[in-house]
Amino acid sequence: MIDKVWGVDRLPPPFATPDGRRIGEIWFDPPPELARLLVKYLFTSEKLSVQVHPSAADGQQGKEECWLVISAEPGAKLAIGFVQPITPDEMRAAALDGSIEGLLDWQDVSAGDFIYLPAGTVHAIGAGLTLIEVQQNADITYRLFDYGRPRELHLDQAIAVANANPHDPALRRRVSQTQSASLVDGPHFRLDWLVGKPDADIAARYNDAPVIVIPLTGTIEIGGEHVAPGSCASAGELSEVCFAPDGKVLIAQPL
Repeated sequence: MIDKVWGVDRLPPPFATPDGRRIGEIWFDPPPELARLLVKYLFTSEKLSVQVHPSAADGQQGKEECWLVISAEPGAKLAIGFVQPITPDEMRAAALDGSIEGLLDWQDVSAGDFIYLPAGTVHAIGAGLTLIEVQQNADITYRLFDYGRPRELHLDQAIAVANANPHDPALRRRVSQTQSASLVDGPHFRLDWLVGKPDADIAARYNDAPVIVIPLTGTIEIGGEHVAPGSCASAGELSEVCFAPDGKVLIAQPL
């Protein structure tokens, strides 16, 4: 559990909040065979900074990520890319005077919304949200604007790696509550939404390699151990997981 200024004083079920803490993130440390992926829950009571992550093409360890909205208060929003293209000089000036917030594409979101963010996507998370984030396991964030909080900004680094354009709408979707779906299939990881048990196509895609399993409803079983919602588990291969017939689960695997 990670304390954040924008976190919450009371976590939603099934989590319990330690006394006197303001939890913004819960990280699930991966085992060595899955070390390239990190799974988090995020809980927000305030806006997060306007930020961007680099790609491997920028000569650094890249960080691509995606979000699944678990719950959203009325009016909750995510900022994903810019409303229209801007120049690096315009981005710098807007970051310095705070107007960058108004240049971002703030999307109303609700439970079941899914967004993939390629490296370089300028983004921000609004208040009143619970998200699951699946990402490349790299802790590299460049902040452009932080609402006056006393934290370091990284304007030169951020502008150098930022995509100053709108986000591709094809990278956003609603997940069905009744049907499984492939949410991400490369280049860095795959992620599937399962309703019930995986079909033959999903099982074949995971190629009998280690997998991360994140139950949202229903309890799964791995090697005789029950894994309930609010937890995250790994398995040597997908066939080791016993899925609840009516459960909803995310499964992920690095590529």
